[in-house]
Amino acid sequence: MSIIVLQHSDIGGPGRIGATLRDHGFRLDLRRPDRHGTDPKLGVPSDIDNIHGLLILGGPMMVTDIDKTPWMQSEATLIKAAHEARLPIIGICLGAQLIGQTLGGKIDWKETPAMGFLTTAISIAGQTEPLVGGIAWQHPSFFSCSQEVKQLPPGSLNLASAPGTPNAIFKVGLRTIAFQSHPECDRPMLEALTNESASGLAKANLAASDVKAQIDLHYANYARIGDRIAVNLATYLFPLTRRA
Repeated sequence: MSIIVLQHSDIGGPGRIGATLRDHGFRLDLRRPDRHGTDPKLGVPSDIDNIHGLLILGGPMMVTDIDKTPWMQSEATLIKAAHEARLPIIGICLGAQLIGQTLGGKIDWKETPAMGFLTTAISIAGQTEPLVGGIAWQHPSFFSCSQEVKQLPPGSLNLASAPGTPNAIFKVGLRTIAFQSHPECDRPMLEALTNESASGLAKANLAASDVKAQIDLHYANYARIGDRIAVNLATYLFPLTRRA
């Protein structure tokens, strides 16, 4: 069995989360639905047979375009099936929005894109949630998004918020967690995301140089927090008995 990784851009790999999952003995099966659609070997799987869980990454696509994006519709079907089966699901940025859309929430454009580092506040509920345990209740998170989950799916638990992004981290049910931010990146990934975000940066009245200065300032703390989140996910989200 493998954890299916749904990657949607050349720069949006699983990063530190993928490395930590491998270190904990899990196998990753990397797919590119944006290139291969529903190809059973390279794109979105047709069912959840022999799937240990899902890691759904970010990308430049917009969830509001799902009605005209067949592979995104297939991802939604897979998310629904995995969630109903209580398989572990991790969503990041676009992945978080797909989780929100699929499970009954509402996705729309942000008033202003969230770009660069923003102070993220763990909610009262999040302060007792193991999946975000061991990190400061106020900490820097890296964002690169123009859409967001405006309304959480039924049964969700808000775990954290950031300025302009009230649903920065949320959990649905037992093993589905979504991050609107990017906890998975190493430094080159952060710089690549910044270089690819010219439109969003302009709308947020930021220059790439501004965000790169933020990376210089916050990276050491960000990396430590990201490593802790990755260990939490590998340790608490994936049942030991399902390892293969």
